[in-house]
Amino acid sequence: MIQRILLLTVAVGTWACSGSDNPASPTVPSPVVTVAPSARYRVTFDATWSASTHPTEAPRVPHFSGLIGATHGESRRFWDAGALATEGIRAMAEMGRKTPLDQEVLSAIAAGGAQHLLSGGSIDLSPATVALDFEIGREYPLVTLVSMVAPSPDWFVGVSALSLFDGGDWVQERVVSLRPWDAGTDSGVTFESRDRATAPREPITRIATGPLVVGADVPPMGTFTYRRLP
Repeated sequence: MIQRILLLTVAVGTWACSGSDNPASPTVPSPVVTVAPSARYRVTFDATWSASTHPTEAPRVPHFSGLIGATHGESRRFWDAGALATEGIRAMAEMGRKTPLDQEVLSAIAAGGAQHLLSGGSIDLSPATVALDFEIGREYPLVTLVSMVAPSPDWFVGVSALSLFDGGDWVQERVVSLRPWDAGTDSGVTFESRDRATAPREPITRIATGPLVVGADVPPMGTFTYRRLP
């Protein structure tokens, strides 16, 4: 008798679970998120440098050289804080020249470490704005971009290896405050110092002394704003 009751209980339980009143929950497929293999961006250089922002010994015509840089991967760096300037960075920081930095970028592209050479306009009188459109790929998600502070011995603004891919997708906007750097290749201390080659070269460092200092700080000289294009 006990055995029959147990069998009946099992049978009733099986019937209840398989009945039409208790259908199994349908499986809902997860949405497929497709990340574009490349993206288009516009970088806008908003230069704010003037006698109002950096009043000490302010030059009569503050300006910035043409933008020069690259999109590249993790294996390649064109400049870094604490590193020695390449010849391309020296020529850019001292004279506002795009060559040979452009050749360094092209060599990196040929070697598989970079994807695109970036070259944009200058700012002939700051404050002013200049923009540059470019494409960037998943395998080369980093951007390096620089411009000479002019006139100056070897001072420049820019970014090194800035990533535009974050959290599994392309960033929609990124704003970078531009504080000046010393390339470590010229020992001049004022905007219009005569050329005094630094030998041996010193590491690239943030500027913390000289006429760009205001109070106890060096204010930004502008911003780079990276906006993704449709």
